[in-house]
Amino acid sequence: MLKVTGLETGYGRVQILRGLDMEVPQGRIVALLGGNGTGKSTMLRAVSGLIRVWNGQIEFNGERIDNKAPDQIVRRGLIQVTQGKDSYPSMTVEENLKVGAFTRSDKPGVARDLERVYDYFPVLKERRRQLAGTLSGGEVQMLVIGRGLMAAPKMMLLDEPSAALAPKVVLDIFANINRIARSGVTILVVEQNVRMALILASYAYIIRDGRILIEGDADDLMHDENVKMSFLGGTVADSSREYMS
Repeated sequence: MLKVTGLETGYGRVQILRGLDMEVPQGRIVALLGGNGTGKSTMLRAVSGLIRVWNGQIEFNGERIDNKAPDQIVRRGLIQVTQGKDSYPSMTVEENLKVGAFTRSDKPGVARDLERVYDYFPVLKERRRQLAGTLSGGEVQMLVIGRGLMAAPKMMLLDEPSAALAPKVVLDIFANINRIARSGVTILVVEQNVRMALILASYAYIIRDGRILIEGDADDLMHDENVKMSFLGGTVADSSREYMS
């Protein structure tokens, strides 16, 4: 569904991505993993049209989308969900969610998807008339994921959904990401929490210095001794796999 080939880009004269290649097949959860400053978020920004691609190409459903305008990419069904801090704090929860449907004109479909979001995240329904700025960090993360769903995406790009959240909240959010994927939405999740992402995903890429360092089936990487020593420090127990099933 998403194919990135030889991607090079950066900011100003500073190159961040250096010939990055990766694919996300339809119907799968794929993880892009690595520490701060490795190029994860830069890759998402390039795919979403927020920064220019210098070299290489990006295909979505067989169509070139590199350097297309962000709204054109959204209309094709490719949605980026940023970290929770990007909610609209002076708007209510429900107003935030409805902003996600700004490209849609099918009111019955929007209403159905709003109820679907509330099914995934019941706390949002409880707080639907509450200002987003009064929510906890975990609730705001649920809100921005829900807002992304309101665009009726074919594919979601999730940027650090576990960032700065308590382990129990991370488990809840990752369990719902798994449910969303099972509903037919393809997902690319960008994470520093390598252990949790490998439990969630079926395939993973590990990035360092703007290049893919390692890739493979998530379960194989989980048990790879080099990956264990270098990347698996996590704070959430392996039993979380059963929690998300």
